[in-house]
Amino acid sequence: MYRPMGRQHWKKIWVGSAGNMVEWFDWFVYASFATYFAGAFFPSGNPTAQLMNTAGIFAVGFFMRPVGGWLLGRVGDRKGRKAALTLTVTLMSASAVLIAVAPTYGVAGYGGALVLLVARLLQGLSVGGEYAASATYLTEASDPARRGFASSFQYVSMTAGQIVGLGLQIILQRTMSDDALHSYGWRIPFIVGALGAAVVFYLRRSMLETEVYAEDTSHSAERGTLRALWQHKREAFLVIALTMGGTVAYYTYTTYLTKYLSNSAGLSKQTATLVSFTALIVFACLQPLAGALSDRIGRRPLLITFAVGSTFLTVPIMTLLQHVDGYWPALGLALLALVVVTGYTSINACVKAELFPTGIRALGVALPYAIANALFGGTAEYVALWFKKGGMESGFYWYVAACAAVSLVVYVSMRETKDLDLARVKAGEGTGAGDGESSLTTAS
Repeated sequence: MYRPMGRQHWKKIWVGSAGNMVEWFDWFVYASFATYFAGAFFPSGNPTAQLMNTAGIFAVGFFMRPVGGWLLGRVGDRKGRKAALTLTVTLMSASAVLIAVAPTYGVAGYGGALVLLVARLLQGLSVGGEYAASATYLTEASDPARRGFASSFQYVSMTAGQIVGLGLQIILQRTMSDDALHSYGWRIPFIVGALGAAVVFYLRRSMLETEVYAEDTSHSAERGTLRALWQHKREAFLVIALTMGGTVAYYTYTTYLTKYLSNSAGLSKQTATLVSFTALIVFACLQPLAGALSDRIGRRPLLITFAVGSTFLTVPIMTLLQHVDGYWPALGLALLALVVVTGYTSINACVKAELFPTGIRALGVALPYAIANALFGGTAEYVALWFKKGGMESGFYWYVAACAAVSLVVYVSMRETKDLDLARVKAGEGTGAGDGESSLTTAS
């Protein structure tokens, strides 16, 4: 029977996950407001070229995520979870401020584009480290019997960031003229992002280190290093494999959904945006419910349910979405897809953290996850458009299903991680490895 969560546990959940909301707000508004600020940083005359240059700078952020995962994962393991979380929010605040004050092409030539590039480099570093730092903190700081529930708020906050960004975009589009948005209005969301990061920074300065990290005595020189991670290469490759299917499906039904409904299904942009907005709100509400369920029945049943559903339902769902003719059928199919994806998103943070010992947990989650996200999640939209451009749009549906099938094999073969003692995890635990040296040690 569950005990009610106390105020301190709720505070840890809020502080640990709040940064994700600001991160994803900043990440979302860069992509969504690019059409308004692209002309400010590059020569006029070719809007397509301006957007391509802006998109190129956006892509740099994805390439920096593995670097951020390595750098901030190392900080998290060597200096503490609090230090890593404070550093990520500092980087995110700096990136938002830089974009908000970046000079235009008319003022500084390509100097403004250079400022934009530096800001995206910082943002990529920050996003690359924030996921693992918050995943590790939420998993370690929560009641062992509520780890699934607590860690599910990571995707609640990530989705909330997209919802807030989408809501702000709708408000600005309805209250400002198109000329005003192109002139100065596009800077508003980045100012909001910088202020939000400052609030999170204030909250995190007073946060306590997790007991699991504070009580860990394995302070070796290799703590948080790539050499130490290589000793846990089985778990690292497992993180990449179990992330592969989940991140492709997540980006497909969140980031890409609006464009798909507009470009392929033929819905108006307003209807497609409303479908995504509504679906994301329901999706955010589902995360804690699924996380709490995993605390009762285990992580593997939810992961397997996601993988089976995504493997066999992706092609039918995407095919039907291509032929929807209104808001309600599109919303129904989108919600069906996101219910399936919830089996992964609600618990993937704690599953990854539960695989690694304390001294390598932050880096172990950060670097493999960032690599998988850069390879599969970050490229999902590009792969979808590549298939569409080649006249084989259905090929993308099969691609998503195939990625889920690969992850399904991993979920079926891995061990359950729900009841692991985080202070005693050894290499191999949760991966299907044998007992003995590669398993959980016995409590003294």
